[in-house]
Amino acid sequence: MIGKLRGTVDEVDAESLLLDVGGVGYLVFASTRTLADIPERGEPAALVIVTHVREDHIHLYGFTDRSERDWFNLLCTVQGVSVRHALAILSVLAPEKLAEAIAAQDKRTVARANGVGPKLAGRIVAELKDKAPGLAAPAAAASEVAGSALGAEADGGMSEDAVSALVNLGYQRAQAFGAVASARSRLGDDAGFDAIVREGLKELTQ
Repeated sequence: MIGKLRGTVDEVDAESLLLDVGGVGYLVFASTRTLADIPERGEPAALVIVTHVREDHIHLYGFTDRSERDWFNLLCTVQGVSVRHALAILSVLAPEKLAEAIAAQDKRTVARANGVGPKLAGRIVAELKDKAPGLAAPAAAASEVAGSALGAEADGGMSEDAVSALVNLGYQRAQAFGAVASARSRLGDDAGFDAIVREGLKELTQ
């Protein structure tokens, strides 16, 4: 199995890229978010690879970071989710946003992906809620770092403080993260710390 490729970008189209590795061209399918990060033709690039083997083909799926790769693999464990569905979801949702949507059981956000209807989105958020905490925490941390870089330290810090407050009350971090994500989704970005904690507690005690 191929787990990583490093080479020179030969072509990039709407769904894939051709990566020249030592004179061999590898066709790699990827999300639109990944393809947008690919350097221009002739430039070097490295991708983490998932090899998908079927009776009629062997396809390579590429990712610029391991977090997106891990979410791709996790999404494909859900019944009814094909590799195309997984790429479509990752095309519209960064890993940290997908983690937030699943923690908040927000199927409408997941259903924004092309070809993913409300029923399938509902199955995804339901089935992955208990499987995703290990991915959700790093994704949330990555989101806060990104937010800080954009001058949003107070906003990301408030969410972390609210999660910490709920953990101090005896709740698991994964539960607290989900409750805070859900509270922020309902209350909006202008909500204060006290309101988020109260709403999070309401979510946890329902």
